[in-house]
Amino acid sequence: MEHNWQKKAIDNQKQYKQLLQKADKNAVLKRLPVLHDEVFSKVDCLKCAACCKNYSPRFKTPDIKRISKHMKVKESVFIDTYLALDEEGDYVVKQSPCPFLGSDNFCSIYDVRPSDCSRFPYTNEDVFIKRQQLTLKNATFCPAVFGVLEKLLENKK
Repeated sequence: MEHNWQKKAIDNQKQYKQLLQKADKNAVLKRLPVLHDEVFSKVDCLKCAACCKNYSPRFKTPDIKRISKHMKVKESVFIDTYLALDEEGDYVVKQSPCPFLGSDNFCSIYDVRPSDCSRFPYTNEDVFIKRQQLTLKNATFCPAVFGVLEKLLENKK
């Protein structure tokens, strides 16, 4: 991954936005799994963990049930200890970085992590196209999203 990718991701926001708005959505969706695999062959999430350090997934009811059971605590205790409601009424972690992120960038609840975490950064699913604002924001801190958008841009030229 190029050294100054974050600056380039910010500089290219307008191009990415146009690309996502004008793209043949079906064609892009067909390409995403291949681009996802290609980019993740070069990106090591354990070296980065920017998502876990700066943002929170939504903790939906099934996530809360699964994680609290895994931690052997009542759901209410789990919520009171770790979660807060955001402006959209979703449960998110109270603090950044995520309290389950270790200093080695490993997740202490990886096997039972929220579905938002296991799906992130959505580079192999329709969220990538359907939630364009999210994709644009993710490109500014996730090298994988940046990589997929750059490959899509290259293909347009």
